[in-house]
Amino acid sequence: NKMMADELSEKAVHDVHTKEIDLVNRDPKHLNDDVVKIDFEDVIAEPEGTHSFDGIWKASFTTFTVTKYWFYRLLSAIFGIPMALIWGIYFAILSFLHIWAVVPCIRSYLIEIQCISRVYSICIHTFCDPLFEAIGKVFSSIRATVRKEI
Repeated sequence: NKMMADELSEKAVHDVHTKEIDLVNRDPKHLNDDVVKIDFEDVIAEPEGTHSFDGIWKASFTTFTVTKYWFYRLLSAIFGIPMALIWGIYFAILSFLHIWAVVPCIRSYLIEIQCISRVYSICIHTFCDPLFEAIGKVFSSIRATVRKEI
């Protein structure tokens, strides 16, 4: 049983790095829905009464669409792997700092502040509670009445 559990956990760790990626839906978390979904109609539009020749309009549409598609592919081919390397390093450093520096500092701060909070609370209860209690007793004998005179 232990051996089987070890094999499953090894397989789970191995699968994280070699999992199948979806070549159809490449933005499953919709990170770029509002940013890069730019079509011809989002950039170039001719209002009523100002139209170019239909052939020019179709050629412009095709040129824009094909250029955007192939230039993106070219840039991805040239810079995709180096940028993936840079972003991988960046997020590895970010994760490392978060795990080994930020969270321990925050936890340490919370532990220290809890100790200081207890000391502060003891001081407030020791010195302020009797003072405010005495002031409350002094003013507790004051009575106020409101009369409405016509």
